[in-house]
Amino acid sequence: MESENGEGQLQIYLKTKQQHYAVPDVPYSVEAGVTTTELTTFVNTLLEQSLSGDHKTPIEFDFLVFDEYLRERLCDHLREKSISFEDAIEIEYLERFPAPEPQDCLLHDDWVSAVQANGKWILTGCYDNTINLWTNKGEHVLTIPGHTMPVKAVTWVSLDNDKGKFISCSQDQTAMLWDWSIETNSVECISICKGHERGIDCVGVSPDHKRFATGSWDTMLKIWSTDSSETIASTSKRSKAEDNSIKTPQITLQGHRECISAVQWMDGETLLTSSWDHTMKIWDLSLEGIKTEISTNKSIFDASYSRLCRLIIAASADKNLRLYDPRINQSSVVRNTYLGHQQWIQTVTWSTTEEHLFVSGSYDHQNKLWDFRSPKAPLYDLIGHGDKVLDIDWSNPKYIVSGGADNSVRVYKSRKALIKADYSGSN
Repeated sequence: MESENGEGQLQIYLKTKQQHYAVPDVPYSVEAGVTTTELTTFVNTLLEQSLSGDHKTPIEFDFLVFDEYLRERLCDHLREKSISFEDAIEIEYLERFPAPEPQDCLLHDDWVSAVQANGKWILTGCYDNTINLWTNKGEHVLTIPGHTMPVKAVTWVSLDNDKGKFISCSQDQTAMLWDWSIETNSVECISICKGHERGIDCVGVSPDHKRFATGSWDTMLKIWSTDSSETIASTSKRSKAEDNSIKTPQITLQGHRECISAVQWMDGETLLTSSWDHTMKIWDLSLEGIKTEISTNKSIFDASYSRLCRLIIAASADKNLRLYDPRINQSSVVRNTYLGHQQWIQTVTWSTTEEHLFVSGSYDHQNKLWDFRSPKAPLYDLIGHGDKVLDIDWSNPKYIVSGGADNSVRVYKSRKALIKADYSGSN
């Protein structure tokens, strides 16, 4: 057929959930070889006609055809999905997510292997054994020594206008719990968490902020209290001062065979872990055991669970990202694969406010912003790093933050979040 080769016409219906961009609900005839660019022009023309000249600025749109972004000619997309060219095709269009804008470069003295933002603050962990605090405007606030080997993971426990509490984890086999006074800009290590027998690679705080979990090269998953009063009792006068701050784990869980690369609380009693042993595991803390195992054929360097769409995205050594649904019985079945990075992918995390979006960072020096409905290409490449990316964070919806082996943290403004914040009057 001519339409299958990109010639001839197809009947389409144009639908949108963004009602201020709705066009008349009638069938339209378009070229079978139409692309996103041409459809965008077509929709803008229809809007200009239907809004009687009120629509002046062209809007950039993306188009969903059978739940996947159109990234090629419409006829090629339909042929790949074995969709009949005889029927009218329903196409959903939505305003394109705006490109994040590079804002700041925070220079460190060594590789930055851990980053997490909270409000206007950015917490970083470094290969020179230090933790650093920054503002999201690029101002360095504090350098915190304490660990004796590189810091591999950091996370906030709590933060208000007066004080913050955070955790750092290191190759020195310890996790440290810190109190930070914002007014005096001083920190105190309130607990040293000992129990792992090899370096700690990841950390996650529970939704109620009362517990945290660590994963290590010793293959163990350990659960700890964030309450600094829960420390081990001293057995001698000599060691009393030293032991006052030592904390031991509440629970130790064994199941992985190699390094645990990521840990995240899915809810108050459920954790997700990923490992170099080619598996992800979902743990039930009430049973102190494994609830579900997701097997893959690659080492997994990072994994992230979205509380919005309830899906898991995993990063691995073969340059690809994979999407899994833990709710189905065959959870090891890959729901989608995302191609675009040129080297192994070290870090991935979901947006906390946009249910379809996630970001990844790779040894190819690039970060990428993805929509899980667009497996063939990312929405944007976030360039700036001059070496491999080691960690990426999107905890603050306004900022995507990444750390790398170029001794820098890159901060990208998410324009959509900033527009929303300006509209609502928040800071």
